[in-house]
Amino acid sequence: MKFTAKQIAAYIGGEIIGDENATVCTFAKIEEGTPGALSFLSNPKYTAYIYDTQSSIVLVNSDFVPEKPVSATLIKTANAYESLAKLMTLYESVKPKKRGISPMASVAASATIGEDVYIGPFVYIGEKATVGSNTIIEANTSIGDGATVGSDCIVYSNVTVYHGCKVGNRCILHAGSVVGSDGFGFAPGANGYDKIPQIGIAVLEDDVEIGANTCIDRATMGATTIKRGVKLDNMVQVAHNVVIDEHTVMAAQSGVAGSTKIGSWCMVGGQAGISGHIKIGNQVKVGGHSGVTNNVQDGKSMMGYPAFEHTQFARASVIFKKLPEMYREMDALRKEIESLKQQLATGKA
Repeated sequence: MKFTAKQIAAYIGGEIIGDENATVCTFAKIEEGTPGALSFLSNPKYTAYIYDTQSSIVLVNSDFVPEKPVSATLIKTANAYESLAKLMTLYESVKPKKRGISPMASVAASATIGEDVYIGPFVYIGEKATVGSNTIIEANTSIGDGATVGSDCIVYSNVTVYHGCKVGNRCILHAGSVVGSDGFGFAPGANGYDKIPQIGIAVLEDDVEIGANTCIDRATMGATTIKRGVKLDNMVQVAHNVVIDEHTVMAAQSGVAGSTKIGSWCMVGGQAGISGHIKIGNQVKVGGHSGVTNNVQDGKSMMGYPAFEHTQFARASVIFKKLPEMYREMDALRKEIESLKQQLATGKA
């Protein structure tokens, strides 16, 4: 499907600089642009590429002023990156979607299946499970007994939604993700560790996206809850009874221990760890590789292990590099002080 610069500008509310009839049918990075491609420029580091790109149309921020001629048609917009996301969403929405239930799928007679769904080969839909309308479930996925997957979802291959768990509308579950595996609950006994049954569920509210191989444990009792608009990257671990509030994002290989509550609009960097039974406020930022072990107030930026405020961490990082030199100076001063003490004691000072 082709789109003209005029159509694109009307859709995103942009201003055309160049040929309004220029057409595109695909996307490309600005440094890899080809005729018929749409690119964007939002990071000043890539400005040099706009003068040589072969892309037909380039989205730019409204304050962009070229220093020399540009062959591509430009569309100025308040936020080029945001506009690109909007266009890519439109592009995805008009692509043909799969429909129908594969004869190689296993769908329980008691399951409720909405309209215009796609259920791929070797999918299992359990007893009394529910799948909403317009949802796509790719091959080898398992939706357990009594589980619910809402409408307009995309569930990729090899996903497992355990029994009784709930996935809201417009959610995306990437390959290998697991919703509702047992929480890590064991009680030490005379002969080892006795398993504590995990009788709760895991709940994903609307517009949640879960990355590949991410695991969300079911609650010991009650529910592990991922609230509306949360985005979790690949290989994230969410333990039992955790609550992650609306629109929080967590990067790859980060993890949250049991019964911790994370506020809304938080950002957690890659490989960060958050201890159990603590509360993280709203709009908190946790830097990559950090370890949070205590409650954090709203709006704080944390870094380090154990994590402390980012501004303090930045100042401390400067000192870290100088510690060996500072130690040598301190040791020399200590020896000098001891020598002076001895001289004073013997009256030779």
